[in-house]
Amino acid sequence: MLIIRNIGQLVLPGAHESPTGADSAIETIENAFIAVDGETVAEVGSDRDCNPPPDAEIIDAAGKCVVPGLIDCHTHTVFAGSREDEFVKRIQGKSYVKISEEGGGIKTSVEAVRNASVDELVALAVPRLRRMFAGGVTTVEIKSGYGLTVADEIKMLTAVRDLCDHVPMDIVATFLGAHTVPSEYQYRRSAYVDLVISDEMLGQIVEQELAEFCDIFTERTAFSVEESRKILLAAKERGLTPKLHADQITQIGASRLAAEVGAVSADHLETINAGGVTAMKDAGVVAVLLPGCSWFLGVDQAPARKLIDAGLTVAIATDYNPGSSMVESLPLCMAIACTQMKMTPAEVLRAATVSAAAALNRADRLGRIAPGYQADLVILDVDNLNQWPYNAGRNCVSTVIKKGMVVSQRND
Repeated sequence: MLIIRNIGQLVLPGAHESPTGADSAIETIENAFIAVDGETVAEVGSDRDCNPPPDAEIIDAAGKCVVPGLIDCHTHTVFAGSREDEFVKRIQGKSYVKISEEGGGIKTSVEAVRNASVDELVALAVPRLRRMFAGGVTTVEIKSGYGLTVADEIKMLTAVRDLCDHVPMDIVATFLGAHTVPSEYQYRRSAYVDLVISDEMLGQIVEQELAEFCDIFTERTAFSVEESRKILLAAKERGLTPKLHADQITQIGASRLAAEVGAVSADHLETINAGGVTAMKDAGVVAVLLPGCSWFLGVDQAPARKLIDAGLTVAIATDYNPGSSMVESLPLCMAIACTQMKMTPAEVLRAATVSAAAALNRADRLGRIAPGYQADLVILDVDNLNQWPYNAGRNCVSTVIKKGMVVSQRND
């Protein structure tokens, strides 16, 4: 048994449900302990009530703060190539859409990924994931979408699967074959949609169990609502759970489509309207906000307060990708959500744990520190939760415990 004692502040998101996801949904225990039996949490409580068995392994938290392992529920971590030239172009005034229309954007990453092998993609992703883990992320979702051929989409998802052998994280795979229409199908859009949902592409991915979710970029510059509906329903019929990139740049009804098809989440939502909010709330769709993306692009953030006050389940993630969010730090995105979205540190932690777990259909076992939940724990080197986003840009994580085992420990 593993016992973590002398916890100055134990933060327990999800202990009490709240219709707004506000601070009342966070419980804290001062001077606390956690008992871990195998891979799961056995007990939490006041340190004065802790009676560890003689053979227990004891970790002294030194009076610091302990939180659940973070869950990054929207990333594109498997990619090749670099797009810093686009970063400079945006600084000089070109928009993300304009760069895409000129042949850049996602298509640049597609070319790089098509020229890379599975092993090369894995080798590029491993150090990224190790840095994310050292920052407190114990579960990560990774999408395909930079291949856009049968062989290259399967290659990307194979790399995602292989990463499980290289990093101590839960990795969740999402098929994003409908990320953009590839250049070779520029004038044959319907043919590409048919390829995505065919036995050749979607069928093989399902047969090989390479993905759990199917995502799509529903946007004027990508796929229409009608095209998205066709792809998502076909994926759902084959057993994949729908997700959407929704309402990011323009409002075309993507968030309402998410509700219609029973998506587990709609992500981005910078341009969501009242109809989308109502539809998502009624359907129980998780709103995944990506503060690092808006910050990186220099555009307005999603209306987090409006969504929280409406009673939606709000998660946050990095959207880590080489074009619109070259931000692999979820704690930095949490700080951005505090300063730019006006979410409190308690709301932000809930969004990156309990709510993020819900966006991956794992709220029954991840995202909380409670008996029976997986023992994914983070010991911080700060005294309380509020100090974590306050120290924006500094790694405040001292120890990461995954499934009851100390995997990462920083020695300053």
